[in-house]
Amino acid sequence: MSASTRATTRRTATLLLGAALVTLTATACNSTGGASVSTEAKQTAAATTGAAGAAKPAEAKASDAPKAPAKVGDTIALKGMDKGNTADVTAVKVVDPAESANEYLKPADGKRYVAVQFQIKATGAQAYSEAPFSSAKVVDAQGQAYGASLAETKAGPAFQTPTNIAPGDTGKGFVTFEVPNDAKLDKVQFALDNGFANQVGQWKIG
Repeated sequence: MSASTRATTRRTATLLLGAALVTLTATACNSTGGASVSTEAKQTAAATTGAAGAAKPAEAKASDAPKAPAKVGDTIALKGMDKGNTADVTAVKVVDPAESANEYLKPADGKRYVAVQFQIKATGAQAYSEAPFSSAKVVDAQGQAYGASLAETKAGPAFQTPTNIAPGDTGKGFVTFEVPNDAKLDKVQFALDNGFANQVGQWKIG
């Protein structure tokens, strides 16, 4: 093969790779219609029916009243970039501070561990097969976000990496964060597709 032929082949491969990356990026950006933060808790059956199981009167429709933002303990229905990737995610509880499960692994000076327990129910046609620690963040009162740490705490078992949940099944585990001692945490966030989905669920702490 001549030098000019090899150069042409390399340029063609580069262009094809570039086109594939552009297509992938466009698909990811447009699949859910743009980025959004969801703070609406999923309604339970008890919230939509009366004491005897009958539907509540029309005048009591939830749409008539302003919706309070989701708080820890609520469930948010989330969508991924692929139509078949959906899940009901619950921020179950926040343990703050959380004690390290490893006596040799401690937070850095001036910092503390915070553990958040999530429950994930795969509601789509696809199994949930992701790394929850890469999907979660905590945000303080100043708007500063903190990603997860790989540390584990005595708050409870962490998610396995990756976590695999069959359609219709539910998984539960803790995600740990390392934050400054003086940080007042205000929100918990979670997004599918290892944090890259356009829709982000958000829960108010406290």
